[in-house]
Amino acid sequence: MALSTESIDAIKEAAARYPHKKSAILPALTIAYRQIGYLYDDLYIEVADAIGVSPNEVASAATFYTMFPKQKVGKYLIQVCTNISCGLMGAESLKEYLLKKLNVKEGGISEDGLFTVVSVECLGSCTTAPMMQVNQTYYENLTKEKVDEILNDLREKG
Repeated sequence: MALSTESIDAIKEAAARYPHKKSAILPALTIAYRQIGYLYDDLYIEVADAIGVSPNEVASAATFYTMFPKQKVGKYLIQVCTNISCGLMGAESLKEYLLKKLNVKEGGISEDGLFTVVSVECLGSCTTAPMMQVNQTYYENLTKEKVDEILNDLREKG
């Protein structure tokens, strides 16, 4: 069992707020993701048991949404938007800069365990391109200098 008692209780509490059990799947996955840091098959079973739905229903939702990594990631998941607006404003070179600076391949984990860099299709911040999301925080109007500052701040936080 990977989920803590606290997480299971939180999932059950969240599920109780919904008239239909399936409606609690995304909140439950969010709770599981926040505890574990990524989602995987056995975790779907635990979430399903806590809500009272099938593991297939949980897996279907989990695999549809890219907001839930399906493999272990660094402490800081850096998602670089590569959609048209960000792309036109230099997102690809920004992503390559991050990968080189962190000495990591896309989707991999940096040696210090802190960073994973991935491309995502759209983060809905087109007017502030290029941008990236680190965990739940947006960073917009990025330059290499701003990226350096962000990485330094994140390293200090460890």
